[in-house]
Amino acid sequence: MFDSLTERLGEVFTRLTKRGALSEGDVAEALREVRVALLEADVALPVVKDFVKEVQARAVGADVLKSVTPGQMVIKVVHDHLIEMLGGETEELNLRATPPVALLVVGLQGSGKTTSVAKIGLRLTSIEKKKVLLASLDVHRPAAQEQLRVLGEQAEINTLPVIDGQVPVDIAKRAMEAGKLGGYDVVILDTAGRLHIDEALMTEVAAVRDAVQPAEVLLVADALTGQDAVNVAKSFKERVGVTGIMLTRIDGDARGGAALSMRQVTGCPIKLLGTGEKLDALEAFHPDRIASRILGMGDVVSLVEKAAETIDKEDAEKLEAKFLKGQFDLDDLAAQLRQMRRMGGLEGLMAMLPGVGKAKRQMAGANIDERSLLRQEAIISSMTLKERRSVKILNGSRRRRIAAGAGVEIQDVNRLLKQYRQMAGMMKKVGKLSRKGRKQLSQQDLKNLIPPQGGIPR
Repeated sequence: MFDSLTERLGEVFTRLTKRGALSEGDVAEALREVRVALLEADVALPVVKDFVKEVQARAVGADVLKSVTPGQMVIKVVHDHLIEMLGGETEELNLRATPPVALLVVGLQGSGKTTSVAKIGLRLTSIEKKKVLLASLDVHRPAAQEQLRVLGEQAEINTLPVIDGQVPVDIAKRAMEAGKLGGYDVVILDTAGRLHIDEALMTEVAAVRDAVQPAEVLLVADALTGQDAVNVAKSFKERVGVTGIMLTRIDGDARGGAALSMRQVTGCPIKLLGTGEKLDALEAFHPDRIASRILGMGDVVSLVEKAAETIDKEDAEKLEAKFLKGQFDLDDLAAQLRQMRRMGGLEGLMAMLPGVGKAKRQMAGANIDERSLLRQEAIISSMTLKERRSVKILNGSRRRRIAAGAGVEIQDVNRLLKQYRQMAGMMKKVGKLSRKGRKQLSQQDLKNLIPPQGGIPR
């Protein structure tokens, strides 16, 4: 999300910071480009007008234009106002009520609502250690209740048994009663959707809301629909009283205007982001971190949190011990490739690092993409255990067999092995240096850690 906006704003601010002293005209010219960039990113026109007006009022002040680094100060003003536009503070799901807490999930059909219900349930059980019950109130879409049951099984979360013939309000009441009897902390109610907003949909959702008095009414909106998502949010807010928003498919939206408009237009906080198809691809919405991503400053805090969630401490310690002993093999390389994919792949990781725009362009020029990780894993999987442990035995005939088994060219196998040898060589150097204990490292020691000329091959 925000790829095109990040790139455009990066170009504007790069020119701004190179100028040194700035005049009000320089700031006005830069903000005209910011205005165009926001509109191209599908941000609502009233939101863009207010944003540019308020930023300009702050950016042309004497404290900014007469500072030592006026360009950087203007960027700070934009950054701070982006955070305000996105809501200012992080707002978590409201679970402050007597258990079982009802969480009512609403939205249009096709927005990813049912999958989002399972994602939220998994997040509450795995991270917040809540006991969760899922219940489908969708009696209109064929197999909707079965879909939630299957997703519940995948996430290892209980779902309410289906009783044919019940209407949504009765199902909701039964779910809350089951939540009380079963000692559940949270009951998540998945309501029916429609292809568009109509009176029947709103009446049904309002009836369920009145019956269970949920602590949270969460709207699931598809970020790919742009301003349509904002209009949907306005309608649900007016008719049902939405208290929070979850945006789905943000990994597929390069513009991101819906996220920037949503809070300003509806007054509802964005609380969650669906970042992929897997059930664990869900993260909290942090306005400050999102603002930093938009301006190409990265989001290292989220990267560290994601690593902490996906990396097993015991496995990491074992791998570190092998590194220090110089025993890094192809099984270890495969484990690192899988870990990278669990953390969102190359693109997901790059989006959280500063200077993302430049780095992505370099990756594109080097023909490095997500498929390269899968190809490398396939190559390693096509080897025998003995081959993975000792690459010295990989002669020409073995390499041809491995390439055929992985469905790649023999050159791909050779590139992987070259990459592995470089990494293994570096690990041995690290191991030797670690044995020096507290002795100060020399310049030559540090040079020995630098990989061969050309770095990791494509």
